[in-house]
Amino acid sequence: MKCPFCGTDDTQVVDSRVNDEGNSIRRRRRCSECDKRFTTYESVELTLPQVVKQNGKREDFSRNKLHQSFSRALHKRPVPVEYIEQAIERIIQKVLAYGEKEITARELGENVMHELKKMDKVAYIRFASVYRSFSDVEDFHDVIRDLD
Repeated sequence: MKCPFCGTDDTQVVDSRVNDEGNSIRRRRRCSECDKRFTTYESVELTLPQVVKQNGKREDFSRNKLHQSFSRALHKRPVPVEYIEQAIERIIQKVLAYGEKEITARELGENVMHELKKMDKVAYIRFASVYRSFSDVEDFHDVIRDLD
């Protein structure tokens, strides 16, 4: 770590402490050249991938959009908010586990459908009808048959 005062690369860690949440480390450092002390923080940087839409357009992953998808599908359904948050967190963890810089909107949609299928069958059908662009009643029958 470079000293912010003199620019020397030679610094020593004098003290390290983990913060209360356990997600970062505070380090006190001392410059061996100018003998000044300074603090650095170390934390994990997780970046979610870009979402590639069907038209090829790319946009940042949005937890808010994911939440909106669940909210629309689960509108007036007896599902606690905690279940939605847990499902979103599972999807985010799965996306992070892929380790890719991009994910298709289709993959994301399939993950949402998988979570909705476990959570509420009506919400699953609602989401599927929009996501898969149902054109007639037969499409609904096919999805309902798959649920059984």
